[in-house]
Amino acid sequence: MTLLESIAGPRDLDALSHAQLEQLAEEIRQFLIAEVSQTGGHLGPNLGVVELTLALHRTFDSPHDAVIFDTGHQSYVHKLLTGRHDFRLLRQRGGLAGYPQRSESEHDIVESSHASSSLSWADGISRAFELTGQHDRCVVAVVGDGALTGGMTWEALNNISDDNTRRLVIVVNDNGRSYAPTIGGMARYLNSIRTGRTYRSLYRSSEAAFNRMGRPGRAVYRGVRGGIHGFLSRFTNNAALYSNLDIKYIGPIDGHDIDAMREAFEQARDYAAPVIVHAITEKGRGYAPARHDEADQFHAVGKIDPVTGRPTAADAGETWTSVFAESLVTHGSQNEKIVAITAAMLRPTGLHRFAEKFPHRVHDVGIAEQHAVTSAAGLAYGGLHPVVALYATFVNRAFDQVLMDVALHRCGVTFVLDRSGVTGPDGPSHHGIWDLSILQAVPHIRIAAPRDAERLREELGEALSIDDAPTVIRFPKGPTTEELPAEQRRADGVDVLRSSSENDVLIVAVGSMAATALDVASRLEAQGIGATVIDPRWVVPVADSIVDLARDHRLVITIEDGIRVGGIGTRIRQVLRGAGVDTAVDELGVPDEFIPHASREQILEDAGLTARQIARDVVAQVLGSRIPVARPVSEASLSPEKTTENRG
Repeated sequence: MTLLESIAGPRDLDALSHAQLEQLAEEIRQFLIAEVSQTGGHLGPNLGVVELTLALHRTFDSPHDAVIFDTGHQSYVHKLLTGRHDFRLLRQRGGLAGYPQRSESEHDIVESSHASSSLSWADGISRAFELTGQHDRCVVAVVGDGALTGGMTWEALNNISDDNTRRLVIVVNDNGRSYAPTIGGMARYLNSIRTGRTYRSLYRSSEAAFNRMGRPGRAVYRGVRGGIHGFLSRFTNNAALYSNLDIKYIGPIDGHDIDAMREAFEQARDYAAPVIVHAITEKGRGYAPARHDEADQFHAVGKIDPVTGRPTAADAGETWTSVFAESLVTHGSQNEKIVAITAAMLRPTGLHRFAEKFPHRVHDVGIAEQHAVTSAAGLAYGGLHPVVALYATFVNRAFDQVLMDVALHRCGVTFVLDRSGVTGPDGPSHHGIWDLSILQAVPHIRIAAPRDAERLREELGEALSIDDAPTVIRFPKGPTTEELPAEQRRADGVDVLRSSSENDVLIVAVGSMAATALDVASRLEAQGIGATVIDPRWVVPVADSIVDLARDHRLVITIEDGIRVGGIGTRIRQVLRGAGVDTAVDELGVPDEFIPHASREQILEDAGLTARQIARDVVAQVLGSRIPVARPVSEASLSPEKTTENRG
């Protein structure tokens, strides 16, 4: 049995010697490389926190002491040390989640994987412990240095520093990176600590002096290492960053030295007041392919060869992200007013291509979506056209800024939302299923959902021409769909993808659901039911063509991969009622639930969003056995305009 196999919970670490802890660290790294290479997942961040997490669980008593990870993608080692060793289905249905999950373990507290929120959680939990007399319980927040670029972190620090009696430990996991190198003044400050000659010189000279004394000297050195770190940090002014916060600072410490981390954690645990422990770590530690990856040190990988680090799956070819990336460069070459903003996700959103071509026209603001959006409003006021590229799940964080800073001031800002709709393996906090419902409440906003790569290029160009309102382009994760040409484009831009001589059912397809809509139409045709399929292209505002076509059909079906509540189908139904059109509308979409990790296909099937299920339901509606029931043929064929014509 390996040491790792003997670990069923954190207290199993207590009996291990230093040498055994070092052996366990090596076993964990080899386990992560072997297992994550088969499933995909966040490999680099977890290789970087092995010793840190070992020292944390050796020192603190989880779950009696509350441990919070910010963000949760660095929790794989925590999962292993809390008894979860079966990684065979990591991020797949029935397997472990890629982030902490309460249903998996009592050791998991915060499930959301959105960065910069952990200190607010820690503030609240520690206050609760104090108010309820649980003074023996600590709260530990492990914060990736990228999370320090988020505003919530500093709001929380401000409140934590106002009350210095709580047992709260903030562990800054400083690896110089979030996805890519960490951006901003905080990152520059931490870099100066990490590379400062004064610190390194004093640290190495003190270590060398004790080493010359042999084994007794090294033992003494380990015993006073925490004090030396504190002295050196004060001597070199490393604690100046936190001087106005009135929070005890310990560090910087080698995050891969288990003994040093344990000593620092013990000091912090026993201090009985908020403490910051600053640990220097290496993302991708111990795995050469990750360390040599300049892009993001294998932040997140698909299936790879564990020896070489190369992908084992065939290249997916053209992706939605790559199409956007290339198209934005084309538009940027033609229009120098186009600038781009991202929130610590330059490469994941495809903006690295624009940055390579126009390095001074791209602004990475760190993990600070709210700031990104309001800054974009300012850029628009200054005469530029900003493109804010985010994952769809993260635009939720900046809704107030979209509403009050961009829309209220009629700013021409284009939001490009990658990973929209059902994303799959990253679970509830990463699905992009809320953007359509949330954003369409913004006055004057215009939202496009391209069905294929050509429509993405086309609609991006249209968005960039609008300078008096916010525009949104949303597209899913992964490879683009096969091109779906239109039979006809109506005057207001609505594409008719399929028409029928019988106006039984009008199917309104939102974005990537167009292929499903066409499949439904084919199945209905086989049942003798005529179906017209349209792609609005711009789903908000609702085009006049949709009202006209709905008036002439017996039933309207809308299909989207956002939540049904307040979705595009709901808006279309409201517009039809306002226009006096009483055609029944069935709004198909994702339920308003937090959807667990699974494949996109599995989740869509659960939601009834397969062509087979939709077609079966529509047949029942046309036959009158399922609500909403289709109008009789005679009523559908006699719209008000046609009735007037017949009477004449």
